[in-house]
Amino acid sequence: MGTSFHVRYLFIALGLLVGVYWSFSSVEAESAASTYPNHQFLVTATQLQERMESEPLVIVDVRADEYYDGKMIPSAIRMPWTLFRRDNSAINMGGRFVGCVEAQKILGRHGIFRNDTIILYDSVARDGGATASYVFWVLDMLGHEQKAILERGIDAWRDSDGEIVNSPVEREPLLYQAPADEIDIRRLTDEAFIYSRLGDPYYQVLDVRSPAEYRGESLNTGLDGNPLKAGHIPGAYNINYETNWTDDKTLAIKDYTALAEMYRGLDPGKAVTVYCHSARRSSFSYFILRLMGFEDVIVYENSWYGWGSPERYYPVETQPHELPGQSLPRITKTAGSTGSTDTGSSSPEPENAAEKESAAPAKKDYISCGG
Repeated sequence: MGTSFHVRYLFIALGLLVGVYWSFSSVEAESAASTYPNHQFLVTATQLQERMESEPLVIVDVRADEYYDGKMIPSAIRMPWTLFRRDNSAINMGGRFVGCVEAQKILGRHGIFRNDTIILYDSVARDGGATASYVFWVLDMLGHEQKAILERGIDAWRDSDGEIVNSPVEREPLLYQAPADEIDIRRLTDEAFIYSRLGDPYYQVLDVRSPAEYRGESLNTGLDGNPLKAGHIPGAYNINYETNWTDDKTLAIKDYTALAEMYRGLDPGKAVTVYCHSARRSSFSYFILRLMGFEDVIVYENSWYGWGSPERYYPVETQPHELPGQSLPRITKTAGSTGSTDTGSSSPEPENAAEKESAAPAKKDYISCGG
C-alpha cells in the first residue's frame, strides 16, 4: 500500500515537471520567433545597467544641443550626431556626410578607440533612435564591430530608475584609424549609382518618408527653402520609418515577428538602398534592416535633396509600389558564417490576368525629370 502510494505521487511529480518543461519550451519558442537576428545591435536599459557592471563600455550621448537637457547616463561622453553632417549651400543640400576621414577624426577627438564597445543613445523627443542610428551607420561603414543603440535612449534609462548625472565624461583624445580594407564604402551611395541600376532586380529601393511625401502630395524643400520635385525614385517601395515603432508615444521598436510581417516581400538576399530627405530618417530604417539580419544595406546619402533637385534630370514618379506578397526569408547564422537565407516555399503563380499584371514589373510612368 505504501509503495503504491509513493509510486502514485512520483508519477504526479513527473507529470508536473513535464508540464513545466513544455511551458518553458513554449515560451522559449515564442521568444525565439521574435528575436532579432542581429540582436547585439540593440540593448535595453536593464541590459545596459548589467553590462556597465561587468564590462568596459563607451557610452555616447549623441543628442544635438537643442535636445540636450544636461542630464546624462553615468560615464557617458557627448558626441552630437550633427558633427558628422554639414550643409552645402553651393549645391543646395543639407546634412551631407562629412566623409570617412573626418568621421575618424571626430571619433578620435572624443577618445574613442577602434576596439571599444560603443553604446549610442539619444531620446524619444528626437525620434527615439533615429539620430543614434546615423552614428551607427557611420560606425558600420568604418567597420567598427562592437556597437549598439540603447532602445528609447535616455527615456528608457530614466524609466528603469537609472542614475542620472549632470555632466559628461571627458576622454583623452587619441588616434582612431580604420584599416582601409575594413571600411565598407558601399554602405553609402549616390545618384549615379542608383540611376545606373534602375530596373536591376538585385537592387531594391526603399523610400522611408511619409506616404504623402512618397506620393508627391507633400513636397520636400531644398536648403534654400524652394520646393523639390514631387514623388519618388522609380520603382521604390515605401515603408515609413515611423512604422518601425510599436506606437508614437514610447517609440519602442517592434519585435522581429512584427517587423518581418511589415517588411514581407523585401528580399534580404539582395541589396536594399534606403533614402528619405536628408539621410537621417533613412539611417533609422538602415539600422532596423541591419537588426533584422539584412547584410547589403545602403544609405543614399543625398536622398531627396539630390534626386529631387529641379536642377538634376533624374526621373521621378508618383505611382506607388507594393512589396511582393512573399514570406520574408529568415536569416540564419551559424558559427563562422556570414549568414544564409531560408526562403521557405516559393511564391504562388498568379491565378488570373489581373494578378499577373500586378506581379509584373511596374511600368515607368515617370513625371517631369527636370522639376
